Amino acid sequence: MVNAIAVDGLTDDEVREILTRYRKIALVGASPKPERDANEVMRYLIEKGYEVYPVNPRYSEVLGRKCYPSVLDIPEEVEIVDLFVRPEFARDYVEQAIKKGAKVVWFQFGTFDEEAFRRAREAGLTAVAHRCIKQEHERLIG
Repeated sequence: MVNAIAVDGLTDDEVREILTRYRKIALVGASPKPERDANEVMRYLIEKGYEVYPVNPRYSEVLGRKCYPSVLDIPEEVEIVDLFVRPEFARDYVEQAIKKGAKVVWFQFGTFDEEAFRRAREAGLTAVAHRCIKQEHERLIG
């Protein structure tokens, strides 16, 4: 496992602050399939009171919520863009997060792209990498 501190440099307190301060999440790579991690994480976040906007051009609805083809199509404010996409797609979604005015880009396990991570940071977003938002929530908030 990659040492998350070495990659994103965030402390537990900083991650806890992200998870308590920001409540509007675009979940990119959302899936209606219950066996998918994105589905499990989305369900968890909804249960914990987050407003989650599924993003995936393949679906019109996920977990009873309208699914958007891109982050930019979400009519509401987005604070966190949570990535469940292959690394080669991360750059496009980081650009969407920047244009949308998001505060955080969260690179789930297996989604990290160094250039996308650097771009997010350069644009002033907090970039979280090699962490699962659900696991971090369970560990830091419960």
